[in-house]
Amino acid sequence: MTSTSLPARSSVGSSIDIDDWRPEDNTFWESTGKRIANRNLWISIPSLLCGFAVWLMWGIITVQMLNLGFPFEPKQLFTLTAIAGLSGATLRIPSSFMIRIAGGRNTVFLTTAFLMIPAVLTGMALQDKNTPLIVFQLCALLSGFGGGNFACSMSNISSFFPKRLQGTGLGLNAGLGNFGVTTMQILIPLVMTAGLFGTMGGEPMTLVKDSGWILGKITAGTPTFIQNAGFVWLLLLVPLAFLGFFGMNNLKSVSPNIGSTLGAFVKVTWLYLLGLVVSAVGLYLYLPKPFGLGTLNMWLAMPLIIVAMLLVMKLSAFGDMRANLEKQFKIFNNKHTWSMTALYMVTFGSFIGFSMALPLAITVIFGFQHVLDPATGAWSHALKNPSAPSALTYAWIGPFVGALIRPVGGWVSDKVGGAIVTQVISIAMVIASVATGYVMLQAYHSQTPEQYFFLFMALFIVLFAASGIGNGSTFRSVGVIFDRDQAGPVLGWTSAVAAYGSFIAPVVIGDQIKAGTPEYAMYGFAIFYAVCVVINWWFYLRKNAYIQNP
Repeated sequence: MTSTSLPARSSVGSSIDIDDWRPEDNTFWESTGKRIANRNLWISIPSLLCGFAVWLMWGIITVQMLNLGFPFEPKQLFTLTAIAGLSGATLRIPSSFMIRIAGGRNTVFLTTAFLMIPAVLTGMALQDKNTPLIVFQLCALLSGFGGGNFACSMSNISSFFPKRLQGTGLGLNAGLGNFGVTTMQILIPLVMTAGLFGTMGGEPMTLVKDSGWILGKITAGTPTFIQNAGFVWLLLLVPLAFLGFFGMNNLKSVSPNIGSTLGAFVKVTWLYLLGLVVSAVGLYLYLPKPFGLGTLNMWLAMPLIIVAMLLVMKLSAFGDMRANLEKQFKIFNNKHTWSMTALYMVTFGSFIGFSMALPLAITVIFGFQHVLDPATGAWSHALKNPSAPSALTYAWIGPFVGALIRPVGGWVSDKVGGAIVTQVISIAMVIASVATGYVMLQAYHSQTPEQYFFLFMALFIVLFAASGIGNGSTFRSVGVIFDRDQAGPVLGWTSAVAAYGSFIAPVVIGDQIKAGTPEYAMYGFAIFYAVCVVINWWFYLRKNAYIQNP
């Protein structure tokens, strides 16, 4: 097989490493390329779904640990979600560059297989209430593998599809992959109710508090197999790793210096180890005592971690990795890398951030009766609201809508242009954020906050839907703006930065709720969205835009 002649269809389809790949050639695409691209896409999607599920599972696990009486304070358990969020976002940075270094098939297989490590360790740790907190913190750190998966998955799929189908292909991969959030929120409470793994899965524990779920309430005293929250993912990960290894392809035109399969695995493992070390050090500096030093605030910790990750990668690269990374780092000299990073923060950053923050907002704003003390003028939130909605009953709806509509955003953008769609949804998010902030203000100053709940949920669903559509439109724009050498790394890089939304939104909303001004968080997000409306117009929609409506 050579790069100058069209190989036989069977030869291309049966080869792990494909030398000749020309998706922009319609004849090649229709006869050979479409079949191979779709096969890689439909193996990639469920692998990405499991990545999201393993990454974000601590939001559900920690709630159930409280209900089961694990000997930790809520603030100790909340560190687990922070650790997983920051680790997953940081691991996306090295993952952004893995495809060019190690090949798509090699990278997706190994990163999917790595998900088994936190799944197994988490299941084992949850079998015993006496497991030390540091063990759970390690499991949460390793759950960041699931966050890293997105960057390499999107970078890989981008290489398989022609520019005219970038929005559709990437929208399907990301949109259906994002169902991992909803899948996790529904599946984990379900599998906790049964001993799926027999004696190997360990003994059940007994709920000491009532536990909510989408179908109602599970009462105290119910036997619960919380360890299944980790073990259940093996039922999907084992066959998916097998499919990835034997069913996916490396594109030599994208990854020319892969070397041996074992060598590719070493490169991926090395980059992940670097990411875990940087994440651990950054978390130690950020987390408050006694969990860390508490010397950095959020806005300082994140850019320092990002810069440190890039610097460590550059200094520690070995062999042909060094030259390959130098070539990919040229994306930082392109102004469109930075404009698309901001726009992707609007879309995916909002999606993942609100997914993490919504349960907290529901629990605190609607879970208490808010009474004004006439003597002090302060609001009291000491009384539980007997009519409070359950966060576990409703929190999954927004992420479900956002993931479901994401492929639609890509498909529409392929028809009318990505920048136009991005502009429309950004304006919608400005309006919805302001409205949501106003509703949060009214609910937080009410003895019957539940009367505002369904309007609150409707507005958040608008935000999730808009962010989902915008994910598809920004993918389309990246695929058109950048050539094939840069599109993959840019997709990975923008997704890495946007993933810090899983860290920003809960902290910002939580701090403002604590201060008694939850509406300020949403007003702040609205200001950021408005700035990005201007950025999108300046770069891609005005009369003399750099690139017109990509």
